[in-house]
Amino acid sequence: MSINSIGSNWKDIRKEIYPAEEIAESDLRVALVGEIIKARREQGISQKRLEELSGVKQPIIARMESGTTSPNLSTIIKVLAPLGKTLYIGDIKRD
Repeated sequence: MSINSIGSNWKDIRKEIYPAEEIAESDLRVALVGEIIKARREQGISQKRLEELSGVKQPIIARMESGTTSPNLSTIIKVLAPLGKTLYIGDIKRD
């Protein structure tokens, strides 16, 4: 594989490096965690308070929000509930 980064952007380069499934999974994880962070901040809830409300330890919340760990589904659900949020299954938007 030959990648010429001059004149390229990250979106084009990552399509050459990573399989489409991995990109889709990463994009979904980033969007989901982004919504958790947004909801927590909009409600003025600290990570420590979210720990108290959800039962998920603050360091786990911090690692999840920073992207240094990939949370499992039960952790996500525990964090979403006190934020008044839930998950739902919908159609995937195709480019």
